[in-house]
Amino acid sequence: MEYKDYYKALGVPRTASAADIKKAYRKLAAEFHPDKNKAKGAEERFKEVNEANEVLSDPEKRRAYDELGSDWRAGQQFRPPPGWGGGRGRGGAAGGFGGANFSDLFSSMFGGAGMGGMGGGFAPEAEDSRDVLTISLEESFHGGSRRVQLSGGKTLDVKIPKGITEGQTIRLTAQGRFGGDLLLEMRFATHARFTVNGRDISAVVSVTPWQSALGGAVSVPTLGGDVELKLPAGTAGGKKMRLKGRGLPGATPGDQIIEIRVVTPPAVTDEDRAFYEQMAERFADFKPA
Repeated sequence: MEYKDYYKALGVPRTASAADIKKAYRKLAAEFHPDKNKAKGAEERFKEVNEANEVLSDPEKRRAYDELGSDWRAGQQFRPPPGWGGGRGRGGAAGGFGGANFSDLFSSMFGGAGMGGMGGGFAPEAEDSRDVLTISLEESFHGGSRRVQLSGGKTLDVKIPKGITEGQTIRLTAQGRFGGDLLLEMRFATHARFTVNGRDISAVVSVTPWQSALGGAVSVPTLGGDVELKLPAGTAGGKKMRLKGRGLPGATPGDQIIEIRVVTPPAVTDEDRAFYEQMAERFADFKPA
């Protein structure tokens, strides 16, 4: 069987703390998750990262793995030494995962292929698992359902609660490791028009110089559809205006922040230039702040 360098897989040293391992795993799992990364080799990398975390995040498994020492290289053919106790008291840790998702090395150490019966009948304790689910702002605003393929290949319809914010989790009962729960942490996909801060939504709205000077109603986008915003006369570029309750829904709904950007039409024709020259004469005494 091939030796797997789990520390190298996560990009951490052998002296890494549990917190360092957790941080590295979360970063790499989010980067290579099949739901968001369709590049060739991403799924295999995702499985490799999961297997490494499976071992290094568990003190007993990590201790057993470290018994092998640091002299082995990734990909090198490896045979456990006689009497090596990789399966002592840990025999069933691979559970239903052994073989299909994890390597021969993992199965040999913690259960499944190569155990020679050690650990048979062992019932692993249920453990909660964590994963990341990327959704759109619209899915949060309206709520709904998303079909999600878990790393083990199982597909579930996940209910997205209306108004869920980034960083909150959805608990899927009995969908984690060994019958534990799966906690899906929410991430928002980058939006073409909006940015988000908690429940507040921000957007930039372009207006003409005459709208800026004279004021009036302008149409602005929100997650619930376009609305009219009353622009006061003399609204300067960069001014921010607040639409109460137009952010993400909740017990206290978020707001939408509108930043005004003044866009000046180009002087394309002679008539355009003449108009701007007249304006320059008319406002000759005006000094921008």
